[in-house]
Amino acid sequence: MALLLVAALAAMAMLPPLPEPQVFRQLADDRTFLGIANFFNVASNVPLLLIGTWGLHFVWRGEPRQRDAFADPIERWPYLLCFLGIALTSLGSAYYHLAPDSARLVWDRLPMAIGFMSLLSATVVDRINARAGLRLLLPLLLIGVGSVVVWRWSQLGGAENILPYAVVQYGSIAAILAIAMVFPSRYTHGAKIFGVAATYGAAKVAEILDAQIYALGQFVSGHTLKHLIAAIAVYWLLGMLRLRSPK
Repeated sequence: MALLLVAALAAMAMLPPLPEPQVFRQLADDRTFLGIANFFNVASNVPLLLIGTWGLHFVWRGEPRQRDAFADPIERWPYLLCFLGIALTSLGSAYYHLAPDSARLVWDRLPMAIGFMSLLSATVVDRINARAGLRLLLPLLLIGVGSVVVWRWSQLGGAENILPYAVVQYGSIAAILAIAMVFPSRYTHGAKIFGVAATYGAAKVAEILDAQIYALGQFVSGHTLKHLIAAIAVYWLLGMLRLRSPK
C-alpha cells in the first residue's frame, strides 16, 4: 500500500495536467424516449439505485443474517457509506445524463469517489485491522472528495487534470485487490471481492467501447451496459455481505 501511495503521489507531482480522454464523454446513444433525453443512459441507473438502496437497508436496518455480517456493529460504517455513495451515484448519473455537461458531472463523480474510498476502508477493516480501517475512513473520504474538487477546479482554470480523480478510482481498486491478495478476510466468502472487481472492470470496458457496441445494431450502447454491469458488481458486493460470517 505504501508503494501504491508513493507511485500515485509521484505520478500526480511529476506528470503534466491530464485532460480526460474524450471517449469517456462522447456518448453514442442520445435517443429520446417518453420525453426524456438520453433515455437509456438515464434509465439504466435504476438498477444501481435499487441495489444501492437495498444495500443501505441491509447494513443499516439489517436482516436476520446481518448479525453475522459484522463482528462489531461499528464495522458497518464503511459499507453504509459505500452503499450510500452508490445510491447517490445513480441519482447523480441520471441527473448528468439528462443534459450532459461538466457542472452536472460533478454530482456523478462525488458520490462515486465516496463509494470507492469507503470500500477501500471496509477492505482494511475486513482484512488488516478494524480500528485502522475505521480511522482511515474520514481521511480517505476527504481525499476522494478532494480529487473531484481538484478536477473541476483545474477544468474551470483552463488546464483540466483528471489524474487525481483517476488515481482515486483506479488506485482504490488496485489497493483493494492488493490487500485482498495478501491478507485473508476475517469473514467467509471474502474471495467474492475479486468477482466484484472483475465485474466492474467489465463495466469499464463496456464504457470505453460505447460507440462500437452501439454500432452493432443501435440497440444498446456500451455506456448503458456499463451502468447495468456496475449494478451487477454492486449486487455481488451485497451478496458477499449477506452470505458471510466471521471465521
